[in-house]
Amino acid sequence: MQRLVVYARDRITALIKKRKGETKFGERVQTLTSGQFVHEQLIRSNAEYVLLGIPENIGIKANGGTPGTTAVWQATLEELLNTQHSKHNRANKFMILGHLDFGDMIEKIDSYDFSNSIQFEETHKMVEEIDREVSHIIYQIISAGKKAIIIGGGHNNAYGNIKGTALANNKPINAVNVDVQADFKSRDGRNSENSFTYAMAEGFLDRYFVFGLHENYTSKNVFDRMDKFQDRVQFDTYEELMIRHEKSFSHRMKAGLDFVSKNKFGIEIDCNAIESAPSSTMGPSGFSVAQARQFVSFFSRHKNAAYLHLCEATLNENDPIQGQQVGKLLSYLITDFIRK
Repeated sequence: MQRLVVYARDRITALIKKRKGETKFGERVQTLTSGQFVHEQLIRSNAEYVLLGIPENIGIKANGGTPGTTAVWQATLEELLNTQHSKHNRANKFMILGHLDFGDMIEKIDSYDFSNSIQFEETHKMVEEIDREVSHIIYQIISAGKKAIIIGGGHNNAYGNIKGTALANNKPINAVNVDVQADFKSRDGRNSENSFTYAMAEGFLDRYFVFGLHENYTSKNVFDRMDKFQDRVQFDTYEELMIRHEKSFSHRMKAGLDFVSKNKFGIEIDCNAIESAPSSTMGPSGFSVAQARQFVSFFSRHKNAAYLHLCEATLNENDPIQGQQVGKLLSYLITDFIRK
């Protein structure tokens, strides 16, 4: 785990804005004492939730998408640490682990010419290396009996989340994904839009439920691919749910839970699916923030919910207001996940 940057207490404390008469979330969270013996320390800790950042944009670039995801981790951490600790927001069972550092890859890929087929192919190999790092640390967290919360980064990291959780449980897991697209494209090189295809083909993903696909942006090939796995893949389109009202939002959440909850499952939230949220393919139509929060809250209450992954959010590092808003959005989703 050479790429894991473990956060010591002083790194957390430096980000907390203390106020008289208040106890901030960051004042009660747990941290590790060092970067050594991570798994042993995780096992000894009584934390139920472990937070990990993956500030990278390589999977998005490998898919020709818009970067901007690298600063989201820091913005989210700063907002989360400065929320209130109370009976509604218990931080004492929460651990800040740290982040995975892919800075060398990000610097290298910034100079790439994506019209060069050799360099474009190299980005897929970079994503594969990220996969290995992510799956390894997620395995460490889940096998220690914790629930993981992962802040991305691109949706390419869903593969590592699924693989690491499956290995920790010694069998395939399930996943529920709120997304504009299914990320179920063909296996022609790892990127941010084929994580679930690879995870299923390699035996780490069993059942997969996609909530809110946009009919305008899901290709016929993807629909055909999902149709081949009708017993293992289910989906509802955004238009069915929110435009034509052919299906009920709450009813389909229950159906999705029934479909995935017989085994451990991951909760995947692609911020592109939230209306006007700054993200890699931000759009004017999507679920409201309140609906996204309801979704996370509903699925997280089940005992088999193993992890929460928030990905594809973006921000301009030179815009502090946008950073604050994105950080608050993800912090709301994180705290909804840990409330019981």
